Amino acid sequence: MAYLSHSLAVPPSQPRKLSNSSIRSCLKPIVVAGNPPTFVSAPGRRIVAVGDLHGDLSKARCAFEMAGILSSDGQDLWTGGETVLVQLGDILDRGDDEIAILSLLRSLRIQAETEGGAVFQVNGNHETMNVEGDFRYVEPGAFDECLGFFEYLELCDNNWDEALVSWINVSTRWKEERLQSCSSWSPLKLMKRQKGVITRSTLLRPGGPLACELAHHGVVLQIDDWLFCHGGLLPHHVAYGIERINADVSLWMRGLNDNSDGPEIPFIATRGYDSVVWNRLYSNDTADFDFREHQICSVAEETLERIGAKAMVVGHTPQVKGVNCKYNNSIWRIDVGMSSGVLNSSPEVLEIQENKARVIKGDQQHVVEYI
Repeated sequence: MAYLSHSLAVPPSQPRKLSNSSIRSCLKPIVVAGNPPTFVSAPGRRIVAVGDLHGDLSKARCAFEMAGILSSDGQDLWTGGETVLVQLGDILDRGDDEIAILSLLRSLRIQAETEGGAVFQVNGNHETMNVEGDFRYVEPGAFDECLGFFEYLELCDNNWDEALVSWINVSTRWKEERLQSCSSWSPLKLMKRQKGVITRSTLLRPGGPLACELAHHGVVLQIDDWLFCHGGLLPHHVAYGIERINADVSLWMRGLNDNSDGPEIPFIATRGYDSVVWNRLYSNDTADFDFREHQICSVAEETLERIGAKAMVVGHTPQVKGVNCKYNNSIWRIDVGMSSGVLNSSPEVLEIQENKARVIKGDQQHVVEYI
C-alpha cells in the first residue's frame, strides 16, 4: 500500500482574511491568526457551535440544518451566509461515517468563505487517540469507510483535496453497495477487515494524509470574546501559550517533530486528565469531584481572565439534560451525545450573537430557548 503525504497549506502565523470582496456587506472581514487558526476576529458575526458528532452523518446534517447553515434539500449547500460555524471535535469513533463528516465540513468551509462566513473545527481526544494509533472505539463500518475512501482516493489520482471534498457526494452510494455485497462470515471478509485496519493506520499515523488533514485544526480556538475547545482550558495551558499548543499538536500530527523514539506526543494537549482534550473539570457535575463549585468557578474565571475571553464552550462529556451553562455563565457545555453510537439524543446547537448565547433545541426545531 503506497504511503501518501499531504502538506498543511497554511502560511505560518500570518493573519488572513476569509471574506469575499464581491459580497456587499457592512460587516468587517473575518481575520484569522495562528497556524493552525487560533485567534479569529469575526465582528458582528453570528456564531453557531456544534458538539461531538462521533461518526453520525445523519445527526450532523440535522444539527447543521437546525443551525441554519445547511440546506435541507439533500444538496449539502451552505445556507449560513456570513455565519461562523465551530465544531468542537470528536468526529471520529463510535460511528461509521467519519470521513463523510470531515468531507461535508470541508465542502461547507469552501462554500462559506465565498459568502463571507467561515467554518472552523477543533480536534478532540478521539482525533488525537486515532493519530496515536488507539483504535479501541472504531466501529467496523469506519474501518470499511477508510478502505473505501482509500480506493476512491486512487480513483482521484491521489488528489487529496479533490477526493476529500467530493467524498460526501459518493459515500452514501458506496455504503449502500457495500451493505448489499455483505455476506456471512468468510476468510475473505476477515482479510478485508484486516486491510481496513492497515489502511486506517496509513491514513491516520503522524504524517499520514488524514492526520495531516486534522492538523489543519487546533485544539483551542478563540473567536473574539469566546473560547472553544473540546475538553477545557486551564491556567497552565494559557501560561504555555495556546498558539504554541496548537502548533505543537499540528507538528506532531504532520509527523514533523520526529526524534529517535518516534514522533513526540504533546502531553499538555493530548495526554492526562488535565490536558486540553481530556479535561472534564468543567463538564462533569461537581459531585464527581473533590472540588467545590466555587473553586471550579475560580479556575474558570482565572483562565478566561488570563486569555481575555468572556466565556468558554466545551464538549467531551455528554450532557443528559442538554446544552447548559455553569459557573456564572462562564462555561457552556454543548456535547449532548447526539450520535447513535453515544446517547442517540436529539441534536442541540449553541448560537452566539452580540455576545448573547441561546440554545436551539433538536426536538423542537421551531422553538428557541434563550439563556
